[in-house]
Amino acid sequence: MFIRTALAIATVSLISACASSPMMKSFDQSGLPTAVQVPAGNKVFWETTGVGDITYECRAKANMAGQFEWVFAGPDAALNDASGKQVGKYFGPPATWAGMDGVSVTATQLAVSPGGAGNIPLQLVKANPASGNGTLTGTTYIQRVNTMGGVAPASTCASGNAGAKQIVKYQAGYIFWRAM
Repeated sequence: MFIRTALAIATVSLISACASSPMMKSFDQSGLPTAVQVPAGNKVFWETTGVGDITYECRAKANMAGQFEWVFAGPDAALNDASGKQVGKYFGPPATWAGMDGVSVTATQLAVSPGGAGNIPLQLVKANPASGNGTLTGTTYIQRVNTMGGVAPASTCASGNAGAKQIVKYQAGYIFWRAM
């Protein structure tokens, strides 16, 4: 009798706790440009915020003798959950997203769309198969949204500083999707 009563009380407590906790809302991509929206048939399974650096390198422009430009050399960012706790990492090249369990994915860029003045573009990538079983297993798409900063340096890039690297701070939301 005591065990049955304790079990009933625990069940009621659990149901009450679930009823009073807010339901996690799925990421609403309706405000995003069509080019970077994930196709129907996929659902969000992980929302993170990448906070870190993007490295740019001063290189000669392809097919433009004597001209130079800052070229994206790679990211290095922590992926944080809504409370600010690190739950993964984003690094490259190649662009790689990894969970704390060591499972990672790379991806192929499908589309970009302007992220606003001074911000890197929004982006949609199609994920390659994960490196194992874990957090990122089954990832189909990754969106980069809500970008802040990260654009190429405004400083001079010329033959005199070819090969120089500059690190720029940035932040962006990374939304991970799986097939339904």
